Amino acid sequence: MTLAIVNAQLADPDADTVMPGSILIDGDAIVAAGDIAIPLDAERIDAGGLIVAPGIIDLGVFRTDKPAFHFGGITRAALMPDQAAPLDDVGLIRQATRAGKPDFWVHPIAAATRGLKGVELAEIGMMQAAGARAVGTGRQWIADSGVMLRVLSYASALGLTVIAHAEDGGLTGKAVATSGETATRLGLSAAPACAEAMAIARDIMLARETGAAIHFRLVTTAGGFALIRAAKADGLHVTCGISPAYLFLSDIAVTDFRTFAHLSPPLRSEDDRLAAIQAVADGTIDVITSSHDPRGPEDKRLPFADSSPGMAGAETLLALSLNLVREGHLTMNALMRLLSAHPARILGVQAGTFGAGQAADIIFIDPDTPWRVDSARMAAAAGNTPFDKVPVQGRVRRLMKGGQFR
Repeated sequence: MTLAIVNAQLADPDADTVMPGSILIDGDAIVAAGDIAIPLDAERIDAGGLIVAPGIIDLGVFRTDKPAFHFGGITRAALMPDQAAPLDDVGLIRQATRAGKPDFWVHPIAAATRGLKGVELAEIGMMQAAGARAVGTGRQWIADSGVMLRVLSYASALGLTVIAHAEDGGLTGKAVATSGETATRLGLSAAPACAEAMAIARDIMLARETGAAIHFRLVTTAGGFALIRAAKADGLHVTCGISPAYLFLSDIAVTDFRTFAHLSPPLRSEDDRLAAIQAVADGTIDVITSSHDPRGPEDKRLPFADSSPGMAGAETLLALSLNLVREGHLTMNALMRLLSAHPARILGVQAGTFGAGQAADIIFIDPDTPWRVDSARMAAAAGNTPFDKVPVQGRVRRLMKGGQFR
């Protein structure tokens, strides 16, 4: 069936500004978008003047979570290899690719090393054939430079991007906070922020040596952004991401030992937070991810140092990111590049824009609808968000995956 979405405000990542227009869909793919003629036999869907954008592609979630993804407008999720059984096996990759059907797409990230232990390379090529879209080091930095060199070399030969964690484990150890006044006052074990820059510097050097594409999943410090800018200026295949927590919160959020604000990497200083905003505005940051990691009371209602890092971020990803548009740091189209087009390019999937032949994964956004984040009422598997009770604006009203509403 041919569908036509009409009366829409199109936020096409390939365009500069939001423009009125229509989208023509045949089956599960987009045929055309913009100021186009609508066939007489097409079934019309009236967008009612809402912003229509490509579905969000969340690059690096730790759990698939249908209610949270639908609420937040996520149509594709790249699943991190850090699962109960690490994604280091062909069978586990195949199982992961089926996890979201028919409601959303799951693109598993293959573990770079067996058991994510950073010692022995996993069967990356076989996992790629089974559906893996990238290679990941997981929550940990690979300390052995020889192992990381082999990971990058192998991934480069296969045309896969390596998704890396950027913290030097020799410095971070068992630290749960960033060195500074807050950690000192609370008596928390802390590591210097330069642990991030040191990890990035080494991996950039190895990426330069191998010609590999590397994506630093979360970069959160001024020093890290400086290295990413320099690598891009040198023409290296280097990209980086961030989640809204590091854009809108600083380490002050862990005051009173708030375990919902226990993240990995930890929340940074106010100066680093401001550097992150600037990195979004100047194009240093390529991706905004929810880093969705719902944790129940058994993981969070513990002393801060004993609690597990992570937050439920899928439901708040879009609403919080829209603050960047309202504050003038990004246009709506530029935001959708960070939420959809760039993640699609890194994963090598035909989605994320309104180009002909792209997947008909589409969301209808009301950018001005007010609501309040409530950890007790979240659709996610758990409501561990540091943004509890924060008022936000912006809701997804409808979601289409593969040309069908879900």
